[in-house]
Order: sequence, then C-alpha cells, then structure tokens
Amino acid sequence: MSAVMPQPLQTQATPPGPLREFWISFSANKGAVGGLVVVAVLLLLALFAPLVAPHSPDATNSAAFLKPPVWQAGGSSQYLLGTDAIGRDILSRLIHGARLSLSIGLGVVALSVVAGIALGLVAGFARGVVEIFIMRAMDILLTLPSLLLAIVVVAILGPGLVNAMLAVAVVLLPHYVRITRAAVIAETAKDYVTAARVSGAGTLRLMFSEVLPNCAAPLIVQASLGISTAILDAAALGFLGLGAQPPSPEWGTMLADAREFVLRAWWVVTFPGLMILIAVLAFNLLGDGLRDALDPKLKR
Repeated sequence: MSAVMPQPLQTQATPPGPLREFWISFSANKGAVGGLVVVAVLLLLALFAPLVAPHSPDATNSAAFLKPPVWQAGGSSQYLLGTDAIGRDILSRLIHGARLSLSIGLGVVALSVVAGIALGLVAGFARGVVEIFIMRAMDILLTLPSLLLAIVVVAILGPGLVNAMLAVAVVLLPHYVRITRAAVIAETAKDYVTAARVSGAGTLRLMFSEVLPNCAAPLIVQASLGISTAILDAAALGFLGLGAQPPSPEWGTMLADAREFVLRAWWVVTFPGLMILIAVLAFNLLGDGLRDALDPKLKR
C-alpha cells in the first residue's frame, strides 16, 4: 500500500497596503507622475530660492538694461534668461516668484478648504433653513465670473497681496462647500453613522471623527486642482495691478511690468508666462492622477 504524499501548502499573496495600492493607481497615469515631478521641482526652487537664484531678485544693473538671453546675440552668461527694463535678472525673479506664487496658491486653498469644510458640514448636518441659506449664498457666488468677483472683492478691500489672496479664496469657496455637503449627505445615510449615533455619539464627533475622514478624497482632488486656479487668478490680479505690488517678483506682476516691451524684448514676457503655464499644467495633471487613484469608480 503506497503512502499518501502530503500536498504542499499554497500560500496566498498578501494584498498591497493602501499606500502601495494608491501609488500603483497613481503611477499608471504617466501625466500625473510628470506633474508630480514638476511640482516637486517648483517646491524645491521655492524653498531654496536664496541659494539657487544667481542674483537678488531686486538687484539692478544700469549697464544691463533689457539684456537678451545667453543664447541670443548680445546675451551674457551672467544673466542666463536676460534682464528686464531696469537691469534685474529674470531667472532670479522667476525663482523667487515661484516661492511667492506657490505660497499664494497653497495659502488660498488652505483658507478655502477650512472655510468650505466648516460650512459644508454645517449645511449637511443642520439641513432646513440653515442649509438653504448657505447653499443659496454659494449659488450666488457661482453665478458670478470668478475673475470679476475677485476684482470686486479687491476693489472693496484695496489692492495688495493679502487682499488678493482673500479675494481668490472667496472665489474658490463654493466648490469646497458643495463637495463637502454632498459627501456629508451621502455618508450620513450609511450604517456606520447610524451605529455611531445610536451609540451616543454627539454631532461634533459625527462630523469630525466619523464623516469628515470619509469625505477627504474628493476634497484632496479639488484642492490640488484649486491650487492651479489660485495661481492663475492671483497672476491675473497681479497683471491688472490689483494683486502683488512692484517690486514683488510675482509672475503676474512681472507680466504687467513687461507689457510695453513685448515687441522689442520678447523674453521679459515669455518666461513669466511659461512659468505660469508650467505650474498650472503640473497641478492640473497632478489633480487628475489623484482623482484616478482616490476615486474607486475610476480605478483601473
């Protein structure tokens, strides 16, 4: 009688952790990875601007007015991207402008997210008259063109960088309120919220411990997209003279200072515009990748 050979044990592969699963979904979008790389480079430039920039952003050179880039006839290796009308190094101003523009984008989105979450939670839980009042106010803000609304707010508060940030935050606020309210209404109908309410959880605990963590994914996606919108709107206000004031090296303000030299010094307009384009495109690609990775309906 032959002995029965023992069967080898089959080991099941452990599923990837949440961070690895997120990275697999995110890295499948090559554009999102490229956007992440560009955003990381911009953040590093912003953090180490005094070390990376070859010159001070406000230093002038009377012997180098409207110096062309180094590869063009008349250019100098001292000023790789040329100089502006009063002899300031454009490369140094662009690098320091990255710090200013990214600070504007992150600050505006932080203000909008905090206020939007608070109003959205109140609207989603209170319902009734309070919800109607909050949502109708947000609908009124959404009916107005974003740039026009920002101009009106700055006209009331006065021109300046801080007032421009507040104006753009008001423009972005309705999006976070609507997303938070919709997510709260969807989550409060689920069993885990009912169980927490039956167990004696108060309204504040339901808001911040139970519901809000499960509303984070759409808010993160909207925040990443909102940074690009904030940079663009702040640059538009700076171009109109309502945002950051000279001599701040903000990209929109640099465009405004260079308007009269468009035809005879192309570099003073082209490079700030390219920086705005690259930053906005990078954050949009990053937001698309986050949406694909965080939304279960869109995962590949």
